[in-house]
Amino acid sequence: MPRFLLLCAALSFAPFALQAGSLTLFASGEDLATEGFSAPKLTKDGWALEFSRIMATFDQITAWQTDPPFMAESAEIAGAALPISGPFTVDLVTAAEDDRVALTTVDATPGHYNALSWALVPGADGFSLVLTGIARKDGQEVAFTLRAADSVLHACGEYLGDMRKGFVTETAGADLEMTLHLDHLFGRADKPSDDEMNLGALGFDGFATGGVHDITLKGLHLGHVGEGHCHVSTF
Repeated sequence: MPRFLLLCAALSFAPFALQAGSLTLFASGEDLATEGFSAPKLTKDGWALEFSRIMATFDQITAWQTDPPFMAESAEIAGAALPISGPFTVDLVTAAEDDRVALTTVDATPGHYNALSWALVPGADGFSLVLTGIARKDGQEVAFTLRAADSVLHACGEYLGDMRKGFVTETAGADLEMTLHLDHLFGRADKPSDDEMNLGALGFDGFATGGVHDITLKGLHLGHVGEGHCHVSTF
């Protein structure tokens, strides 16, 4: 059964599908959002996490056609721009079977949309990212809410994944994805402790008292396009 998104502008739900001459935008926290952190993919400090809600607000979204390709080396993208009106507040836990939540579909000039800029921004509750769930380790069970109020701008190159994305034609639509890699926040126990991601990740030990904790996203580089990299800056 398809799942639906929550728009911050309304409490109505609507499905989205690829349409000819259009671009559909998705957001994803991948399987770590929908399935949580479980063995062997525990947090870097050995916690299992089960999320009941991951609310994220996306805004300032622009899809780009660039030549030469944008390599995510700066915050500035040059090319043909397709602004996409927002903001969109979504729960990444309530994704479809492919771990994605559809945000919107817009008419798009044919071509390859090989770059994407977007921002995580505070939503109506004042937070850009809120994660709520249960953490478990060694018989201990902790209910938690982590919330970040940072505004984080992402300038991303081409989507990287199992297939290339962003090719719009007059007879076929395309899609792009904004991806949050939660292991950059919590780390991964199945990766070496000196892995660059684990060195920068917060882990969960610091939140083991449970309850509500305010965090910052600065320096964590959660935002990607699939596995594609983004230039990240706070504002």
